[in-house]
Amino acid sequence: MTRLAVRGMTNRQIARELVLSVKTIEYHLGNAYAKLGINSRMELGHRLAPQT
Repeated sequence: MTRLAVRGMTNRQIARELVLSVKTIEYHLGNAYAKLGINSRMELGHRLAPQT
């Protein structure tokens, strides 16, 4: 789910792709942001980018 968000998909698009509700996507992304101590998809992308 996080990788789909980083690719630029909206919560609605992710929900459709994974056959989940938009609220479920919002909930899980919110939890991921909290655990990583971030606030945006851009920060999420930086966190998930391979370290070189």
